[in-house]
Amino acid sequence: MEQRLSLVTLGVSDLESSRAFYRKLGWEESAASTEDVAFFQAGGIVFGLWDRSKLAEDSAVEDGGGWGGATLAHNTRNNSQVEATIEEARLAGATIGREPADTFWGGYSGVFIDPDGHPWEVAYNPEWTVADDGSITLPEV
Repeated sequence: MEQRLSLVTLGVSDLESSRAFYRKLGWEESAASTEDVAFFQAGGIVFGLWDRSKLAEDSAVEDGGGWGGATLAHNTRNNSQVEATIEEARLAGATIGREPADTFWGGYSGVFIDPDGHPWEVAYNPEWTVADDGSITLPEV
């Protein structure tokens, strides 16, 4: 298996509300979307939204209804971009789980939670390089 991620799909309870939330964040929905699924090009990967019960069935798992043990992240180039992104999410209707602040690991981050309870960390890590296209380069060992 190649070391890469191609697609992240979030299970949502109300597809139209979720579509609207991500559009309010300024995301453009792909023409590949259908009535049943929304796709957004997110750098080199695809971000999808699909009915939560259908996604659970398709993924061969039981939906316990709670947090799934994963957090999405959006890395920025500086602290100001963290603050601006958290504010943009707030205006789009997100719940702010953690206001932007210095972190224990030497960066700066905040957390917003989308309408279906999916947490997003918005972070600036001074050790990571964020290219113009949004791709991340980790430091060499």
